[in-house]
Amino acid sequence: MIIFKSVKWKNFLSTGNTFTTIYLDKQPTTLIVGDNGAGKSTILDALCFVLFNKPFRVIKKAQLVNSVNNTETVVEIEFKIGTREYRVMRGIKPNKFEIYCNNKLVNQDASSRDYQKYLEQNILKLNYRSFTQVVILGNASFIPFMQLKSVHRREVVEDLLDIKIFSKMNTILKDRVKDNKDTFTECKHEMEICETKLNHQRASIHKLTELQEGMIQNLQAKFTTNEDSIVNLQTRKQENDHSMSVLAQSVTDSADVQEKYESLRDMRSKIEQNKNKAEKDHKFYTKHDKCPTCSQNLEEDHKQRQLVDAESRRVKYTEGYQKIDEQVSKLYDKLRDLKGYGQSIIELQSDNLSIDKQISRLLRENENIMAEVNKETPDIDAERQKLEEYEGEYAENMERCAGVSKEFDNLKVVSSLLRDSGIKSKVISKFVPIFNSLINKYLQSMDFFVNFTLDEEFNEKILSRCRDIFSYASFSEGEKQKIDLSLLFCWRDIAKMKNSASTNLLILDEVFDSSLDTAATDELMKILRGMDNKTNLFVISHKGDILLDKFDTIVKFDKVGDFSTMALDSQ
Repeated sequence: MIIFKSVKWKNFLSTGNTFTTIYLDKQPTTLIVGDNGAGKSTILDALCFVLFNKPFRVIKKAQLVNSVNNTETVVEIEFKIGTREYRVMRGIKPNKFEIYCNNKLVNQDASSRDYQKYLEQNILKLNYRSFTQVVILGNASFIPFMQLKSVHRREVVEDLLDIKIFSKMNTILKDRVKDNKDTFTECKHEMEICETKLNHQRASIHKLTELQEGMIQNLQAKFTTNEDSIVNLQTRKQENDHSMSVLAQSVTDSADVQEKYESLRDMRSKIEQNKNKAEKDHKFYTKHDKCPTCSQNLEEDHKQRQLVDAESRRVKYTEGYQKIDEQVSKLYDKLRDLKGYGQSIIELQSDNLSIDKQISRLLRENENIMAEVNKETPDIDAERQKLEEYEGEYAENMERCAGVSKEFDNLKVVSSLLRDSGIKSKVISKFVPIFNSLINKYLQSMDFFVNFTLDEEFNEKILSRCRDIFSYASFSEGEKQKIDLSLLFCWRDIAKMKNSASTNLLILDEVFDSSLDTAATDELMKILRGMDNKTNLFVISHKGDILLDKFDTIVKFDKVGDFSTMALDSQ
């Protein structure tokens, strides 16, 4: 069980350069009050920042630094786990992250990320998400359990049931599986090498045997065939060279054609502009009887002359445009053909490269054939003895690979046990009825009479008295809050039962200020008062006037100038 003892901070949010300290284990119940913006919720951000390097609310890390002093932001927390006393210190400007165990600094050789991982996995055994689900029921940026993604719900429950060890084992197993795969790959590679050596040796012996049985005649026939192929390939290459020469001559004219094409295209554009101008003028004198400049009436003779002139120009330019457009189209087609010639040249060049490679291969093959024909026949018995050695190596590797493969099969069995559907699922299935029993107990204690059940994937099914089926999203904000509270109390009970994520600290942020009616508020106070003496409850509220007499200690936050101040009042 984690016993949180105190948390203090300075130059944090609206707090000044003097430490604000809140003792977390002194009183059973503490009410934190203050006006909006006075700093009463700062404790949530301080707790989450010092433990998990992120505030509870949606605040950028740089914004945590007091904007007036702008330096030496520090948050410290002290807690106890068993016989070990811990102190964690985290700061900004300068950055600081230190963990002390029994007043001795924990080794900081690892990176800050690994140091944070050590704090969460080896000391707290809680991550941010699990911590907020068993310690805090908040407002604003708080995400209740029922609004978490399915995978995140499972993470929280695994922390509570202390079965994350299986996930760690699975991680280790994955490394084992990877090593096994690497070993098997290496073994397989060696097998392939041995097999290649075997095949090569067998082929060599076969060749030697064929040589003794007339292989030379076969090699000579192959030599002749290759020679014929070389001649045919050379002929094809000469034909390609001739075709490329013809095509190249055509392509040389492409620059002149391109120049002429662009010139005519520019001329077409100018004629089009003149044609458009003539059409515009004709349209203008058709529709207007007054000069647009002086607003005087246009003489009818002048107007008619302009219309005739505009129409004449339009006809002339239209005819000129059609003629030049025809020439441009022909030149475009010719350019397209020339581009096709270029592609044909590239294809012929590629074919020549392929021919050269084939000729080179055939020449090398014939050189090898001649070498085979001319060399003396080696001792076949010696080659057969070498083959036996290779077969022995192959058998050894085969046995080794079989052992690695068997180990892989065993690892697969273990992996199936350690994945989510394995052992963890079995453990969770045994606790699901307990979850549901506790949740419904707390719901009923707050006069919310529904049958609430979670399945093994943590999906809810809610039945009313009339057996109508609902979901979490179906309910009002007040009803949702009752469900959130019931889940919070359930998780705390499970944590105590398993002694996993159990802690003395419980913080309710503005729960009494939101959607709970008077009856639900009274019932909630009964539940809170009925909690064991190991729980230290903190309630944050801006409605302290109706709650003051219900708590052992009152902590009040005020805003004085630009800074938050804290006052303590014990009942």
